[in-house]
Amino acid sequence: MQRYEMTAENTEFVILSFEGPDLYSMAGGLGVRGTNLSQALADQGFSVHLFFIGDPKFPGEEFRCADRLVLHRWCQWISEYHPTGVYQGEYEKYRDFNDSVPGFVVNRIVKPAVAQDKVVVIMGEEWHTAEAMCRINELLHIEGLREKAVLFWNTNNTFGFQQINWTRLANAATVTTVSKYMKQILLGMGLRTFVIPNGIPRSLLEGVDEGLVSRLRRGLDADLILSKVARWDPDKRWLMAVEATARLKARGLKTTLLARGGIEPHGGEVIQKAHHLGLTVNEVRTSGNSLNDYLSMIEESNGADIISIRSHCTQEFLRIVYRASSAVLANSGHEPFGLVGLETMAAGGIAFTGSTGEDYVVPLHSAIVLETSDPGEIEGYVMYLEAHPYLKEKIRIAARETASLFTWEEVIKNLIQKLEYRARIQGLLTMPSRPLLLDVDAPVLQGALLGHVQRSIEETPVATHGVAA
Repeated sequence: MQRYEMTAENTEFVILSFEGPDLYSMAGGLGVRGTNLSQALADQGFSVHLFFIGDPKFPGEEFRCADRLVLHRWCQWISEYHPTGVYQGEYEKYRDFNDSVPGFVVNRIVKPAVAQDKVVVIMGEEWHTAEAMCRINELLHIEGLREKAVLFWNTNNTFGFQQINWTRLANAATVTTVSKYMKQILLGMGLRTFVIPNGIPRSLLEGVDEGLVSRLRRGLDADLILSKVARWDPDKRWLMAVEATARLKARGLKTTLLARGGIEPHGGEVIQKAHHLGLTVNEVRTSGNSLNDYLSMIEESNGADIISIRSHCTQEFLRIVYRASSAVLANSGHEPFGLVGLETMAAGGIAFTGSTGEDYVVPLHSAIVLETSDPGEIEGYVMYLEAHPYLKEKIRIAARETASLFTWEEVIKNLIQKLEYRARIQGLLTMPSRPLLLDVDAPVLQGALLGHVQRSIEETPVATHGVAA
């Protein structure tokens, strides 16, 4: 039977990722990506298996989305001895993942799917899964099934590159990445890649409760609200953000920086720098997980210049922060994609991004793009926007419009096209001899299209030498 396209009926997905949807497994953007991509594929009707280092307290296998999404929590027997999170006992989990996942995927997923004449797509994420992808490739060859599966391996960052046998990986899978910036880094290593950007859930385009936004602003009682959500890492340019806060305060503007960092040691250096600049810092935590708990936490922060949030922040609360902020400082010096910037734009916030992998940004249209590590650049743009309120509103509107182009539903269209290209090379799909669209009642469809074009011509006013006809 000839197949021209990948559909929910003829394709099954396997996604390998160290991070996943459990709070235990969610350390950063990788967990968000794996969770949202697998959910979006399942929502579109595909069968999806997501393998990740799961919370040891949860079921080893869990079915969601009318059983189309299967969560495979891996290495739980190791995680029981490392209860603080996915990367505790990292290398022990890494070795067990490589030893046990490939055989399970080939025998328990690929073989049954092929028996049902399905295409199997196997996608690995980041360096932790590179070895597993290589072993899956080798097992598929041994079983005579390699041409029945499409293997993609994706990198979101340069972490762990020294751990990868690139020649072996490139022979095993098609290498993809999340931005043109990362594509150029890999090209410099002699690797040709596909770009498949990150995405956001469509739900993030929903309006933010302006009443709660106003409450947050009132609670801070500041002239300017800055916010930054990132790991405590020098690449994230936290020191630049802190110095910009001090500069704006020195102008006589009451400026508050809402900071949500991680557990990295650079955080101590950032706080020390803030004290050196004369800024007051208050660490806060929530007593619960409701929006009221989060907002009360901010209201009780005693007016510090920097409010360091030490609790996990829900997406719902962060969207209020992004919308309420004068600027969301996603100002990394090395940013392969920049999910925070895109999430900010979806909330109608004003993102201040770096200028590396943020392909979705149009400077001074949908966001502010920072070209340097000079805190004066943040200061200058903030003051410019305060003097031009119409531009702030224009950016907020354009930001939401731009973010709508990067929902997972849109990204999956891009992904499927590239998977189909690879599948045709392997002989899994056939190139149609004519556009598939015309197979559906072609004469009626052509007539409708011609009628639409004719109406458009008739309804368009003609202008000659600047004078409307």
